Amino acid sequence: MSTKIKLGLFGFGCVGQGLYNVLNQTEGIKAEIVKICIKNPNKKRSLSADYFTLEKDEILFNEDINVVVEMIDDAEAAFQIVKTALQNGKAVVSANKKMIADHFDELYQLQKQYNAPLLYEASACASIPIIRNLEEYYDNDLLGAVEGIFNGSTNYILTKIFKDNIDFDTALKQAQEIGFAETDPTLDVEAYDPKYKLCIILAHTFGLFVKPEEVFNYGIQNLSTFDIQYANEKGYKIKLIAFCRKVDNKIVAGVLPRFIKPDNKLYNIENEYNGILVESAFTESQFFAGKGAGSNPTGSAVLSDISALTYSYKYEYKKHNRGAKVELTDDFSIDLYVRYSTANPIDTKLFTNIKESYANHESAYIVGSINFAALRQSDLIKRKDINLIVAADTKFEKLQNSIQSLEEETVAL
Repeated sequence: MSTKIKLGLFGFGCVGQGLYNVLNQTEGIKAEIVKICIKNPNKKRSLSADYFTLEKDEILFNEDINVVVEMIDDAEAAFQIVKTALQNGKAVVSANKKMIADHFDELYQLQKQYNAPLLYEASACASIPIIRNLEEYYDNDLLGAVEGIFNGSTNYILTKIFKDNIDFDTALKQAQEIGFAETDPTLDVEAYDPKYKLCIILAHTFGLFVKPEEVFNYGIQNLSTFDIQYANEKGYKIKLIAFCRKVDNKIVAGVLPRFIKPDNKLYNIENEYNGILVESAFTESQFFAGKGAGSNPTGSAVLSDISALTYSYKYEYKKHNRGAKVELTDDFSIDLYVRYSTANPIDTKLFTNIKESYANHESAYIVGSINFAALRQSDLIKRKDINLIVAADTKFEKLQNSIQSLEEETVAL
């Protein structure tokens, strides 16, 4: 690609403004914004009206523009933009995690067919360069797991709950007021946002392409004062954790809240920050932290991709192209805290063993091992009077390991 980058932007909201800010404060990147396609012509903008257009073809079919930067909210409209740009041989940079997760395989094929790169570092964990590290630094390492806090909005809410001792609704309102959470917070608090990011991370960690509906997500929407009191009594915090891990040559993955102990590096990741733990055979455990939300952090990740295009960088999908023989499985056991209403008991047969339990006149909980496949098929995930939190010391194991251990304990007794 020419070292002179001529940009066509789709969207000029939080991320677009952030990109403009960091682009104008950075020396060394020869990039020029030629045109910006917007939806609302009446919105007040910080740039001259000459920059803006309502016609997407003014960017997609403009021969002077060699890089399209997609930063809009509509995932399906974004996909059509990205698809057309790649078909026209233009490089694309995107921050749209839902669009990428929903269409990952097709986007991969389009890049190969039209020899046009698509970069999306900003789609997962904003300022943390995790995708490129997984692609380049860990390209020949034997990765065992990637997990962490992938959503700055929920982490901000949980920080306010535990540090400021405020309730969930108040913390959510504060997050909305400062722009960390949307008016409709469903994507964040019900853990869809980190699930989309996890789907992208899975491809670059294990070479595994999955659809979002294959990955389980359970958020913090049912968090109660009872759960918070339990965590405080144990000295834990609660964090929303996305994880993917190799277990017996299969991959387990999902997003759930988890109790975090003080000795865990994620314990002190607060507010809108994200934190990622990478486990591998050669480098053992490494930790990344940085801002996971906000205009400038996300804009800087977009700018990093634009900079990479000046030296013709593209993802090589090395692990996938080596023919990674791994598959996603739900046949594993985790230790889970299940809080429920005493008046509406749960089926304890779901637990392969029970490690802790308690009940008062209003609420009860059980901590024990549950098969993940059974959990996904149970009514526990649908009930509003129930909350699920992964235990602090959980180990991800095949179910038969848990059953075998239980049988050994029974024989010993």
